[in-house]
Amino acid sequence: MSTVRQWSDWSCSVRVVAERGSGDRVETIVRDLMADVERASSRFRPDTDLVRVARHAGRLVPVSRVCVDLVQVALEAADRTRGVVDPTVGATLVSLGYDADIDVVAAAPRGAVATAPSSATWRDVRVHAALGLVGVPTGVELDLGSIAKAWTVDEAARRVASSTGGAALVEVGGDVGTAGRARRPWQVDVAETRGGASTRVAVDGGGLATSSTVARRWTTRDGRPVHHLVDPATGRPSDSPWRTVSVWAPTAVLANTLSTAAVVRGPQVLTSLERADVAARVVTVDGDVVLVGAWPAETEVAA
Repeated sequence: MSTVRQWSDWSCSVRVVAERGSGDRVETIVRDLMADVERASSRFRPDTDLVRVARHAGRLVPVSRVCVDLVQVALEAADRTRGVVDPTVGATLVSLGYDADIDVVAAAPRGAVATAPSSATWRDVRVHAALGLVGVPTGVELDLGSIAKAWTVDEAARRVASSTGGAALVEVGGDVGTAGRARRPWQVDVAETRGGASTRVAVDGGGLATSSTVARRWTTRDGRPVHHLVDPATGRPSDSPWRTVSVWAPTAVLANTLSTAAVVRGPQVLTSLERADVAARVVTVDGDVVLVGAWPAETEVAA
């Protein structure tokens, strides 16, 4: 019988399903990894690697192995998407008001819409993996939020499967990573918002990620509604005809990379989704659903 553990962290629902191993064991593995990732990459704590890198901009800064891994994954995502998914938008997010947990940010108006994109890009980030060093130009702050979450579920599932000898699924905030050969397909709910109406799909492995302009939203001081998916080309929240994109791919990191790029640039990257070895579910701003590739059959689930 599978072990299932659920709790809340990172303003997200966390779920772990393991075909073997005790609940305490698998939960500890995931909680410990999430703590390491938070210490490495949170923008909202003064003691993290990412904050120290920004504080000492212009220099290479010693960071944890987890931080190096996350930055490298973020740069690979930027390279794959030709800069559409760019981790150097952190300062833009701060200026927009996203400088704390989303529940705090959404509680009252804050920030303002940026007037121009940053001149720095992902190509200006420096990583010396062997020495454990990361550096950014002056004025640049990294944002690893969504890619860090995707990396975490992939790595956590791998660690649970390796430790227990059985297949595992880890889900954090709608991003899903799996490892090992499961006895039966995994049941995954895909939703635009936490606790909202969802559709259930059965997947036999890989990773799944959803990027959306619906959930992480707030209002600026001048009354403008904004969201967290910034287009690096404009320095503003993306203005796309797609409000939500879910991607099923070989890994959650790849799924997140493609889903984020799709929301930011809309139909411009539809061809990329069609050519990639992935399946996608696209929701337009009007609520219409478009399926790309071999998206799994869905069953509606009430909110």
